[in-house]
Formats: sequence, structure tokens, C-alpha cells
Amino acid sequence: MAPFFMAKIFKIPQSVLIVIYTPAWDVLLIKRADALDFWQSVTGSKDALEESFLQTASREVLEETGMDCRPGTALANELQDWYLENVYDIYPAWQHRYAPGVTRNTEHLFGLMVPEGTTVRLSPREHTDSQWLPYRKAAQACFSPSNAEACLLLPKMALTKGVV
Repeated sequence: MAPFFMAKIFKIPQSVLIVIYTPAWDVLLIKRADALDFWQSVTGSKDALEESFLQTASREVLEETGMDCRPGTALANELQDWYLENVYDIYPAWQHRYAPGVTRNTEHLFGLMVPEGTTVRLSPREHTDSQWLPYRKAAQACFSPSNAEACLLLPKMALTKGVV
């Protein structure tokens, strides 16, 4: 048995994708540091099985952009659960991050509306650049098909914000 400090910690195959957008439906995309020309929305996996998708979403937004949408903050009410999930095969390049035999991930979708001009503070370990694009152009720039689809859902989801 390996000592505790050598034990590999595997990612939980439950994640979130947060489409961050302005009232004009411009979408924030961030460029991954570990992949060439890989633009995406904020994404991330649960840190623990008991962590809710909402907790994961607000934590990932803060970690990756510096925007704080945790409960009690000005943006808290703008983080909206879209009540949609994607289940997809984990890309082979990232398969080693998951336990042996885990091949699929469940991704829960959220939207976060922020004011025009909101500052983005990237985590340089994870991302190297950011850009705001109209939602259709953002969809075209996304590496992931599920991320592109989420961007294209923005008008429908933004118009029904708060209506479930």
C-alpha cells in the first residue's frame, strides 16, 4: 500500500460548465494553459461528492475568473442553474485524471450574468487569456461541442431566467 502522500487523488466525474455573459449576451471565454488554442467557458469538477453543483459552480467561477458569486455576494442571484446536463466521453488526453474504468463525465450547466466591463482575473496556472464574444461567435470559438451548444442556448436560458 502506498503511503498517504503518494496516493493518487482522482477527479470526480461530475462537473459544471458556467456560461458567463453580459446583458448584451457577450460570453466570456478563457484559454486553457494546458492545451493549444482551447477556448472554453468556466468549467470544473466537484472537489467532493457531497459538494453541490451550485457550490462547485460558484467555487470554479471565483477560482478561474476572480468573480465572486457565492451566497451573500452581489452576483449570487445572477448564478442560475439551467437544469441541464451533458454526459460525454472523457477526452483521452485527460483520462489519466480519473479512476481506472471511469470513461464518462456528467456536466451540469449554469449561466452567470455579469455587468458589462466586469474585470476578469485569470488563474495563470489554468488559463492564459480571456475574451468576450457575442454568443454565436463564442460558440464557434469553443473547443468542446457541449460548450458550443451551451453558448447557443444562452438567449433561451437568459430569457427564462428565474422561470423553472
